[in-house]
Amino acid sequence: MTPAPAPRAWTPGPLIRASIWLHLGAGAVSLVRPELATAALAAIAANHAGLTAAGLWPRSTGLGPNLVQLGAASVARREIALTFDDGPDPEITPRVLDRLDAVGARATFFCIAERAARHPALCAEIVARGHSVQNHSARHGYGFALLGPRGFAREIGAAQDTLASITGVTPTFFRAPAGLRNPLLDPVLARLGLQLASWTRRGFDTRRRDPARIVAALDAAISPGGIVLMHDGSSARMSDGGAVVLPVLDRVLALCEARRLRPLTLPEALR
Repeated sequence: MTPAPAPRAWTPGPLIRASIWLHLGAGAVSLVRPELATAALAAIAANHAGLTAAGLWPRSTGLGPNLVQLGAASVARREIALTFDDGPDPEITPRVLDRLDAVGARATFFCIAERAARHPALCAEIVARGHSVQNHSARHGYGFALLGPRGFAREIGAAQDTLASITGVTPTFFRAPAGLRNPLLDPVLARLGLQLASWTRRGFDTRRRDPARIVAALDAAISPGGIVLMHDGSSARMSDGGAVVLPVLDRVLALCEARRLRPLTLPEALR
C-alpha cells in the first residue's frame, strides 16, 4: 500500500484572515463602544454570508487551495483530466472503463467509500486498468457541508482507510460532495495531506438527459489543462433508459482526439 500523504502546514487565506480580524475587531468595538454593537453584529452577519457564498461556489478558492485547472506544465503538454464522481457503479463504471481503454485514455474516479466497499473488486479494477481512485467522502451525505472539524475528519478519514485498503493506493485528492464545504474543511485536509480538487466545467449530467446539452456545457474545459466533471454514479437516464454519461463520454473522447488532448489522471498530470 502506498504511504499516506504527508500533512501540510495550514495557513489561512486572505478571506479567512480577514474574517478572523473582523470578529476580533467587532468584539473589541462592542466592549468599548456598546452603542456600536448592532453595527458590529451586522458586519459579522455580512461576513458569514460571504463565507457561506464561498462554500456554495465549488470553484471558489476563498476558503483554501482548490484545484480547478491543471498547471502550466500540463497546459504545455496538452493534458486534460477527465474525472468521474459518485461511483463505482456495477452497471456503468465497467462501460466507462471500456471506453477509456479503447482510446488509451486515463481518468480519475472520485469514489464514495461506502459504494466502493460494496463493490471492492470493481474499485480495485479501476486502479488495475491504469486509472486513479480518489476520495469523495465515506457516505456523500447531504449535510456534509455543515460538518465541523471532527465530522470532516471522521468522514474523510474513513474514506481514506477504505479506499486505500481496497486499491492499495492511498488517495491524495479530495472532492467535496456536490463541491459544497465550509471554512473548517481546509484545516482537516491539510492535516490529512489531501488536496481539494473541484473542476473547470461540469455538465450537470446527474440532472440533464440530453448528451448534446451536457457536452456543450463541458466544451470550454475540453482544452489543455481542463478538469472535466462527469458521473459514473448517479448518472441521469435518457428516454431509452440508458445512462447519459456514456454518450457524453463518447463525444468528450472524440473531442479530445480532435483537439490533440491527452487524458491523464490527476496524479499523473500533477506529477
